[in-house]
Amino acid sequence: MRSLDDWQRPGPTPRQRRIDLVIGLVVVAAALFHVMLSRSVGLFVWGVERSAAEHLAFAFAVTVPLIWRRSHPEIVLVVIAVVFVAGQVREAQEIQFASGAIFAAIYAAGAWGRDRGRSRWLRITVIAVMFGWLAIAWLIAAESIDASDFADGTGELPPLLSALVAQVLMNLVVFGFSYFFGETAWLSARREAALVEQAEQLREARAAAEERAVVTERMRIARELHDVVAHHVSVMGIQAAAARRAMDRNADTARDALTSVEEGARTAVDELHRMLGALRTADEPVSAPSAGVDRVAELLDRVREAGLTAEYAVYGDPVPLPDSTSQAAYRIVQEAVTNALKHAGATTIDVRLRYLARQLEVDVADDGRGAAAAAGDRGMGLIGMRERVALLGGAVETGNRTAGGYRVRARLPLVPAQRVGASS
Repeated sequence: MRSLDDWQRPGPTPRQRRIDLVIGLVVVAAALFHVMLSRSVGLFVWGVERSAAEHLAFAFAVTVPLIWRRSHPEIVLVVIAVVFVAGQVREAQEIQFASGAIFAAIYAAGAWGRDRGRSRWLRITVIAVMFGWLAIAWLIAAESIDASDFADGTGELPPLLSALVAQVLMNLVVFGFSYFFGETAWLSARREAALVEQAEQLREARAAAEERAVVTERMRIARELHDVVAHHVSVMGIQAAAARRAMDRNADTARDALTSVEEGARTAVDELHRMLGALRTADEPVSAPSAGVDRVAELLDRVREAGLTAEYAVYGDPVPLPDSTSQAAYRIVQEAVTNALKHAGATTIDVRLRYLARQLEVDVADDGRGAAAAAGDRGMGLIGMRERVALLGGAVETGNRTAGGYRVRARLPLVPAQRVGASS
């Protein structure tokens, strides 16, 4: 956010400009009418030696700029100050409305000035000029002031000094309030603009957060759909190929393979229905069908039914796992097996689960074409796998085996309390 001195207050709105026009014209009319009243009863400070046209001209010139006090505050202040001093020099200035105009101009320059530093120094300069003119006027008037002019004075202080001090104090108060309230109005507008800016930033941040949440959810749904469908479709493809090859040689084998294809298709469709049903229900979180390490053996049975060799072993003492860890382990095995079947052309898959002191290690190896498994998958499955492991604070390694094939090894942290509970 910019500092206070860098901020520029926006100009008045069209509605505010119309209001300024109406108020300005009313003030001009009132000032002209007051000139006529003052001339009629002889209330001019310097008398009525000047012509009515000159009196009216100065009253008009000192008040009409107020129409633009918010759109061009600095220019208005300079014009009114010049006309104000010129009218007093000519001894043709109406005092009441002219004083109000100069004070309003000082306030407007403080409240609406575009350049903060220039507005501040301009107001200080105008106020200094006003006091300078006051001093000059008193020096000029002092020669014509007679002691009899203060014959009714009863105070203890010298009359001339008292009059001078009273006028200086009055101008200090009025000019000070004009300056102070201009500053206050500007600061109030700045605080309001800051609140609007902060509200806009909050809206943008919330929109960005919502967009990130949508993207994250889409990625999660894409990962879940990939995990749910890809494996079944891969196994179905292998079984369909086996059925085609065995169709003429062994009808029973072909029939078993087609039955497995049918079951795999039905399972994939059921899981898709669950996923889409969750997506349609706004109050329910989107989640894949629950599957954990207890279903790894079932997963490999389907691989064997497809005609591949699948080895499965569990090392260490199994302990209860959180659902997130168990599901992640299952999905890692499922994804590695899917890649081996679909892209690597593997014939043998070896799956091992190791329950270590603080980790569950998932190790899946195959004898396929190595890096082709990852390249053929375009990284979608491996990305999802890494995301799952990272969310649990684990690590995953992928790469070619020395003896040929491809290996996926993931380590998922175990909660220490589970170990203690298991041993007791």
